[in-house]
Amino acid sequence: MEEVRLMKGNEAIAHAAVRCGCDGYFGYPITPQSEIMETLMALKPWETTGMVVLQAESEVAAINMVYGAAGCGKRAMTSSSSPGVSLKQEGISYIASAELPCVIINVMRGGPGLGTIQPSQADYYQAVKGGGHGDYKLIVLAPASVQEMADYTVLAFDLAFKYRNPVMILADGVTGQMMEKVVLPPFRERRTEEEIRKECPWATLGKLNGRKRNIITSLSLQSEEMEKINLHLQAKYKEIERNEVMFEEFYCEDAEYLVVAFGTCARVCHKAVEMAREEGIKAGLLRPITLFPFPTEAISRYADRTKGMLTVEMNAGQMIDDVRLAVNGRVPVEYYGRLGGIVPAPDEVLNALKEKIVK
Repeated sequence: MEEVRLMKGNEAIAHAAVRCGCDGYFGYPITPQSEIMETLMALKPWETTGMVVLQAESEVAAINMVYGAAGCGKRAMTSSSSPGVSLKQEGISYIASAELPCVIINVMRGGPGLGTIQPSQADYYQAVKGGGHGDYKLIVLAPASVQEMADYTVLAFDLAFKYRNPVMILADGVTGQMMEKVVLPPFRERRTEEEIRKECPWATLGKLNGRKRNIITSLSLQSEEMEKINLHLQAKYKEIERNEVMFEEFYCEDAEYLVVAFGTCARVCHKAVEMAREEGIKAGLLRPITLFPFPTEAISRYADRTKGMLTVEMNAGQMIDDVRLAVNGRVPVEYYGRLGGIVPAPDEVLNALKEKIVK
């Protein structure tokens, strides 16, 4: 029988992490994501599954603890909100270069600066363009419900180990704080040391047992060698783009106008599209679930079938760049959004659609 609970999105992430065999969580409190660590502390998984839960002395310390645990082949994760994720960027770049699997949660809040504790989507650039230094990519998942907060935590670990790459769950304060019914995933057994050795032959587990030493580093002083590493990473990102694109479509079969939105904005836009249909406007909604890899080809196909597109975002217009690149000038692409922690309302989106696209 399915186990259904009523809980916050942040709480769902914590429960899912324990259930999917996470070995260690290292974090630091910041609103609006603090319930992730608080829930883990309340669950005390070290008494049941053996999972380590530790409040680090800072965000910088937390991401470097993840780096060390991931280097041992462990399922490691951290969470924070916008300014805290900024502090983690150097460590995230190191982890990406070293090709280590881990999960990073960002429950976004309004900025820039310390900003506000209210929800935002203004970390899109940071997440999908590589917020730290160097040419690297994160796999980025954008949940739009409490159920997806749980489901994508499991998926994030699976993708991280499949590609030996950090995966970010990019949510916002609405999804983190709202309460909904959720079906929690079944428990997975934590892997034994022998299972980790088989799954992660690259891991630094100490015992050699006849094999060569595993050295994990993001440093290479030889330019030619560093170029090889970069080319290898870029080839991996291309593979991810071929295999892992995820998106949803609503009312798109006959759509003349396409709304593109992710996360909380997608929920708002779903209602706005229904309202548009009631007025005889053939609008559809495409919701990217993976922000990297972005559903470029799917959006490109709609450029030949629609009269215009509208991106709706809780920022100053960031995802619109990727939508415009996808359509390559074939149809007009406009933006509507709210800033500073304000969530747009469905009627605002409908008015923007009529004023900017339908006219």
